[in-house]
Amino acid sequence: MADASQGSQGGQGFIPPGSASPPPPAPPPAVSAAAPAPVQAPAPTPVASVSANQLFDQLARIEDKASRIEDKYARSEALLSRVEDKVDGAAGRMNDAARQADLAALRNEVRGLADRTRRLPGTGALVLTAVITAVLTVVLTVAVQRLNLDGLLPPKANSAAIR
Repeated sequence: MADASQGSQGGQGFIPPGSASPPPPAPPPAVSAAAPAPVQAPAPTPVASVSANQLFDQLARIEDKASRIEDKYARSEALLSRVEDKVDGAAGRMNDAARQADLAALRNEVRGLADRTRRLPGTGALVLTAVITAVLTVVLTVAVQRLNLDGLLPPKANSAAIR
């Protein structure tokens, strides 16, 4: 009978290392009116050490998961950084292309303006025209005075006010 009592005590206090939850507490022994039976508390050391080990294992798993999340975050951040660099490069190229288009339009405008200014008379032609105009003005003025055609000219403003 001693073997049976030892087996039942050993069975209740033993917790397998892989179990996730502690075993249910043993039902209290029946108390007799004649003599109270000594209550044997289960040894707290194995239960506390096993649950502490379980807590440490769980904490280690949480830390591993957190480190994997941090790694994923770092990879995502690096990927976003590369995408940002590519977008910046593409924006720069688009600005260059727009600038090239603006330059091409400006070049066409300058070319058109140059074509129009080439068709204008040069300095020599303008000087020649001025000289011809001056000579003709002098010749016509002298001709009007010699032929007494002063009546054809409009009266002076001062002479009209005096009369």
